[in-house]
Amino acid sequence: MKSEWRSENLGWFDDRTGQLVGAGLVLYRQLPKVKRYLAYLPEGPVINWYAPNLDEWLQPMLAHLKKQGAFSVKMGPPVVIRRWNAAAIKAGIQNPDVKRLRDVEATTIEPRAFEVSDKLRRMGWQQGEDGGAGFGDVQPRYVFQVPLANRALDDVLKNFNQLWRRNIKKAEKAGVEVVQGGYQDLPEWQRLYEITAIRDKFRPRPLSYFEQQWRALNSEDPNRMRLYFARHNGVNLSAATMLVVGGHVWYSYGASDNIGREVRPSNAMQWRMLRDAYALGASVYDLRGISDSLDETDHLFGLIQFKVGTGGEAVEYVGEWDFPLNKLLHKALDIYMSRR
Repeated sequence: MKSEWRSENLGWFDDRTGQLVGAGLVLYRQLPKVKRYLAYLPEGPVINWYAPNLDEWLQPMLAHLKKQGAFSVKMGPPVVIRRWNAAAIKAGIQNPDVKRLRDVEATTIEPRAFEVSDKLRRMGWQQGEDGGAGFGDVQPRYVFQVPLANRALDDVLKNFNQLWRRNIKKAEKAGVEVVQGGYQDLPEWQRLYEITAIRDKFRPRPLSYFEQQWRALNSEDPNRMRLYFARHNGVNLSAATMLVVGGHVWYSYGASDNIGREVRPSNAMQWRMLRDAYALGASVYDLRGISDSLDETDHLFGLIQFKVGTGGEAVEYVGEWDFPLNKLLHKALDIYMSRR
């Protein structure tokens, strides 16, 4: 997706049967002026992370990446370590002594995830600087998900908080319409996205990024990436992109205008997207990254507050891990990144 990266797909095969048992997407980014690369596996690889011989899965990958000219490898194991339900998060927000999600007792803990972290350390992998809290990583360590498997849609709606349910009704009464867009509507998406970037003070991706993403994902499956607009009196007030992979559906990017907020277009749009995810048979609707801050004065607090209203759960992954294949170049990259 990113023009400065080149990509490669990796496969793990069973020696005896020749069957594909693991996969990973590697993105290579070249160092300026040197033919050496940072190899990055976002949210991967997808392998048996709980295998007792985990090093036998990772060593061949490191050997291959080294041959390809990688000086450092970064990966984000898709291994969940803790989950907090909405009630636990709300209790944490109301407690003045609690400032971070990690200070709240988790609703469920996956003990095997701690074993994975221990094994990685023993193999020489290093965890991200701050342990990967919030958005310090390339991919967020904390995400917010609404589980859909084995649940009735009515039950999902009942779990939304009062404010969310009221806002969905408000949008309906006001005549907010949620529609799906196509490739030709991406410039309109970009207009709303750039308004959001100015308001929220972040650097937006260019239109070409979303056009390329759409072409790459939807050439394989026309339903892989979707675009939604919430409009009122014919004016688009908010927009979002949605990604579908198997039983997992992601709300990927969101955007909204500075006008029309009183008719609650974002709530209406999320509810429509979640219903569509449910109709597709998804087991989880993923609202993506949150910060682990529960401090109301933190600029990212609004994000968790908005998402917790859906009655879902906060999910913590084991974070991103680095393996320096060339310690000197890896250190140089660290210094470069810290000065940016």
